[in-house]
Amino acid sequence: MDVRVVDFVSGARSATGIAVVIDVFRAFTVAAHAMARGARAIVPVAELETARALKRQQPDWLLVGERHARRLPGFDCGNSPTEIQSQSVADRVVIHTTHAGTQGLVNATSAQEVLTGALVNAAAIVSYIRAKNPDRVTLVRMGHEARERCEEDDLCAELLAARLADRPFETSHIRERLSCAAGAQKFFDPSCDWAPEGDFDLCTQLDVFDFVLRLEHVASGVSLRRIDVPATR
Repeated sequence: MDVRVVDFVSGARSATGIAVVIDVFRAFTVAAHAMARGARAIVPVAELETARALKRQQPDWLLVGERHARRLPGFDCGNSPTEIQSQSVADRVVIHTTHAGTQGLVNATSAQEVLTGALVNAAAIVSYIRAKNPDRVTLVRMGHEARERCEEDDLCAELLAARLADRPFETSHIRERLSCAAGAQKFFDPSCDWAPEGDFDLCTQLDVFDFVLRLEHVASGVSLRRIDVPATR
């Protein structure tokens, strides 16, 4: 199994085999929490106007997302796992648009399969990929606003690559390492009310969900589907 690591939207476009699009702070932690709370589907969207148009057409759908990490006017929820936990999500469709993560999903058009990547379901991702045993895995680090490398996505890619290669990876340091990351500082700044401190705790939990989120092509575009995976840790 050849594991390749690439970055940003250009990396997503080049991805082949099984692509894992990584966005730890916070897009794919949010998506996992929404699905764990019973969301019927998650529709990842790149463009804001597309997301807003979907909400106008389907007012019962939950509109979730951000630009520059901040919740947008007219949105039901920001890109926050803490906020998702306070929403009525069960059996609802979630429209999800973010600065980095969802951009990677919709641009990974050359990959055989596309999965979301986060710490919360890392073991399930590895188990799923091992069961598929593809020739190529592409780990796509979306980084800060899909333009700068970031510690949290780098760490997640390191973890996935190590586990796929059956190499040891010390996980006890993850929270400490990420608490110093530039992308985490907003969680500890009381003026950043759009990034509650609880988001850091939820985003740095490891292996709490035994499912992957796989991108599916549907009549209306694309959607994330939950696939339960017995994870071996």
